Amino acid sequence: MTIGESAPRVGGRGRVNGEQQYVADIHLPNELHVTLVTLPVARARIQSVDPTRALNLPGVAAVFSAADLPRPMPRFGPQFDDRPVIAIDEVKYHGDPVAAVAAESKDAAEEAAALVDVDFEELPAVTTIDVALAQDAPLVQDSSRRPGDPLANTNVLRQHLIEWGDLESESARAHLVVEHSYRFPMVTQFAIEPHAFMAAPDSDGVTVWSSIQHPYWLQRIIAKVLGLPLSKVRIIAPDPGGAFGGKQHAKYEPLLAFMALKAQRPMRLVLSLEESFLAARRTSTEIRVRTGVARDGTFVFQDIDANYLIGAYADIADRVVGKGSYIGNGPYNWPAARINARSILSHTVPSTAMRGFGNPQINWAVESNITEAAIELGLDQVDIRMRNLANRDDAFIPFDTPADGDWADSVNRAVELIGWNEPKPAGRGRGIALGIKSGPTTGLSYSMVRLLADGSAVVYAGTQDIGQGARTIFAQICANELGLPIERVSVVMGDTAVVPYDQQTSASRSTVLMGNAVLRAAQDVKAKLADRGVDSALDVRDALGRLGGEIVGLGEARKEADPNHPLGGSAAFFEFNATAVELSVDEETGDITIHRHVAVSDVGKSLNKLQVQMQDEGAAIMGLGHTLMEQYIWDEDGRIRNLGAIDYRIPTSMDLPQEMISDTIENEDGPGPYGAKGMSEGAVLAAASAVAAAVRDATGVAIRDLPLSPENVWRALRDGGRATD
Repeated sequence: MTIGESAPRVGGRGRVNGEQQYVADIHLPNELHVTLVTLPVARARIQSVDPTRALNLPGVAAVFSAADLPRPMPRFGPQFDDRPVIAIDEVKYHGDPVAAVAAESKDAAEEAAALVDVDFEELPAVTTIDVALAQDAPLVQDSSRRPGDPLANTNVLRQHLIEWGDLESESARAHLVVEHSYRFPMVTQFAIEPHAFMAAPDSDGVTVWSSIQHPYWLQRIIAKVLGLPLSKVRIIAPDPGGAFGGKQHAKYEPLLAFMALKAQRPMRLVLSLEESFLAARRTSTEIRVRTGVARDGTFVFQDIDANYLIGAYADIADRVVGKGSYIGNGPYNWPAARINARSILSHTVPSTAMRGFGNPQINWAVESNITEAAIELGLDQVDIRMRNLANRDDAFIPFDTPADGDWADSVNRAVELIGWNEPKPAGRGRGIALGIKSGPTTGLSYSMVRLLADGSAVVYAGTQDIGQGARTIFAQICANELGLPIERVSVVMGDTAVVPYDQQTSASRSTVLMGNAVLRAAQDVKAKLADRGVDSALDVRDALGRLGGEIVGLGEARKEADPNHPLGGSAAFFEFNATAVELSVDEETGDITIHRHVAVSDVGKSLNKLQVQMQDEGAAIMGLGHTLMEQYIWDEDGRIRNLGAIDYRIPTSMDLPQEMISDTIENEDGPGPYGAKGMSEGAVLAAASAVAAAVRDATGVAIRDLPLSPENVWRALRDGGRATD
């Protein structure tokens, strides 16, 4: 098996012929179906929950509310233990469940949920950044839950300040200062598979099934809230049908675990698409950027204030804010910089990770401001970026990993593919933007490879295949190291009782961290074969002798934490992408037609070229979604108006660019196997800023609020652009 080939997708056949089982396809004997009881408000005081009418309905086994759970209420979260297993005393957002009905059928559970009588008092809700920051704003979290926190009496959960250089003196020497505000909407991950969970008693422990990205993290959460040892909690996590960050962390699994243990029956909850909108989303932002530039276009300073609306509970959102904003100045050399980012609590759906992890929001603002600076100075969009772009080994963030690629190669390739220097057809505009994202700052992955007696192999890995093709990559690595056809390699994932530990499946880490663990496990097998005088894995019988058996190899990949680093560790690598767009705008309707979309990523080494192309194009299309159409729409009471596929638009085949080109720069300079870097998020980073730059080029109008929907573009053209400053 040759690394770099477009090997057939391992497990791909089951994904297209229906053989693959998702959580919603799995049923357990004697299971009960669960439906959540929610209120049509953003915030309310819960006076009482009366299950009497629901319990009288045939087939209803139980109704659980806060009264049926331990006191004090168990709370959980990946950063803060702030989320109750179920709402207690107060509903914090539209969709926050106050009760859960368990019945013999889904229909009975849904009917009974409507019969649960909840007496509540609607309370004023905080749903926007301005309201959240007002001096008299209601507190989303009770200050008593934040002892010792100087921000406890505000809706600011945490503030992240990154700065270097002398901002004041550098500001004085700037020839031009460009200052604008930008808004990024609230959007959802919209995985085709909605969130699904099951829990069942298992001897003296519990087994939980979940469409989750981090099975071992979930195991810790369940063990903690139930007071069980890790050995008594088993997580089974089949490959999810899409995740995009929204399935990283626990949501209703703790509730189902409590219900299953109390009822001593399996519990099953499969959210509808509409309910999934109420379970996870991306943070929305308002960002103000001041960019100082010398007369020749050299960057002098940048000053950023970024407010992220994270929702009612922290989930992983504060980490999104901290890590996403940390690299917000982009891949450029800045003599002085300041980034002040705040996580703002609100009575809205808790936000979580989403592809790009906070970087698309700040990139939208920073790259758009750079485009404005270029226009005011009469410089080309490409030129201003190239003269400030960090070169390999530049300490572009003074206290972090130096630039780890020849990033100018990606820019030059994007310029070539978009035809930047060729005459533009009439009515068209071109835009370019650069994106960068820190890879994982810590990591720990273990793998085991078993070489069986017939010369086939099994790889065990705790990483989840969330659509990125991890199964295929791990099989390729193992096959390449052992000299086997990839068809003779199987990959086992998704069960904490079977596979060794993996920290998490996120931050484009799978190929680098787990890939290195698989590589080392396969090399361990090779070393054991060599100790027995055997050169080829296909000759394993000669090594095993008459008793047979197998050769087992173990591998580990580790990136230690650094407690003195603002993020807890430096970047293992950077994802770098150059995106260029050519488009036209129908000025009568505001409709945008993208004629050509180019994305070029610095990937180190493509282990599977087709998968790399698919990941980049998928990320680009997701970026075009939040650029052109996606947004939650709220009513005046803090309720989401466009739940589900009918009223919430995502790109379809009718919305794609007429020509889509993705390419890679491969210098084999990454920390992963064979010089690979993590990728699959890069092309989402700069999509919005590249499209907006092209709209600016085509129409002369700067638009600073996403999405660039036909209505918003039409209004901006009519008004000559919307100034948010």
